[in-house]
Amino acid sequence: MRYNYPAFMLRDDGKISVVFPDLPGCLTFSDSVTEAFLAAQEALEGHLAVMADEGMKIPEPSDLLAVEPDEDEAPNLAAKVLVPVTVPGKTVRTNITIDEGLLELVDTITANRSQFFTEAARNELARRRGR
Repeated sequence: MRYNYPAFMLRDDGKISVVFPDLPGCLTFSDSVTEAFLAAQEALEGHLAVMADEGMKIPEPSDLLAVEPDEDEAPNLAAKVLVPVTVPGKTVRTNITIDEGLLELVDTITANRSQFFTEAARNELARRRGR
């Protein structure tokens, strides 16, 4: 499902940081507003993917007009933005056929095949969509 999560872009020592009021701990920063927005999309996708993988409830996004930065953030507020994201759905078990040697290489770098292949699929989808 596609959502738009509200985020605050904050000026922070020459950088732009991005925080999500609905998702404590989901944050990123960059040198420019454009780069920060792109980094925010990646951070949001990653944060929600981890929440889904761990079986955590993913909150509905708040209305942009209903959220305000806290008193520490307010003086540095550069913009309030909506960051689009596709919220991960329920995970399903599937079987795939893969070269044995390739699978052995995957196993040398991770103990979690599902997470590895999910991340690889997301990266390839983003690459093919030109993001």
